[in-house]
Amino acid sequence: MTTSAQLRKLATSDGAKFVFRHVELHFQSAQQKDVFALKNNKSVGDTLMHHRYAKLAHEAEKYSAFMDIPLGEFLLTLKHEGNPFYKRFLNKHGDKRYSTFSIEDPEVLIGKGLYAYYVGGRLRYIGRCRDTMKKRINQGYGKIHPKNCYIDGQSTNCHLNAKITEAGKAISFWFCPLNSDDEICSAESLLISHHCPAWNVQRS
Repeated sequence: MTTSAQLRKLATSDGAKFVFRHVELHFQSAQQKDVFALKNNKSVGDTLMHHRYAKLAHEAEKYSAFMDIPLGEFLLTLKHEGNPFYKRFLNKHGDKRYSTFSIEDPEVLIGKGLYAYYVGGRLRYIGRCRDTMKKRINQGYGKIHPKNCYIDGQSTNCHLNAKITEAGKAISFWFCPLNSDDEICSAESLLISHHCPAWNVQRS
């Protein structure tokens, strides 16, 4: 049975109200760092041939001896040497501490709608999901893959996961099921505009 303590209401500026219920997040115990270093499916040279990284090719000429080694291994070596050039390959949230977390509630996993993160009772993020929460959380924000860390990866995933990881036990997750994609998009925009959550990309 859902109690009132497990519900939160968020209103838009025009008075529309959306009811969110608390959903448990399940975390793995260990935080992960240097996740970018695990991207070893391409060499440094192969990466520099990609159009997103071509602008780095001239600066990378001094590292010609490393062109055939895996990219992640190369960047981790630069980091350990204190060489900031490694950050040029990453998005602005690509070198942070991350955690792995998931939703296990079967009803929520197949649902879509709005979701929100709170830290110590304060609203920090509002998001939308038009497919399933399993895809959005368990296969998205809740698991940072090495490719996510790069400039052609998922910066938003890294950004939100790092914030959640930093918040630790103070984080709580809330879900508002909605069926209409149009309503999901409209409601998210109105709620973000009215509440201005600090973690939303528009303010990061």
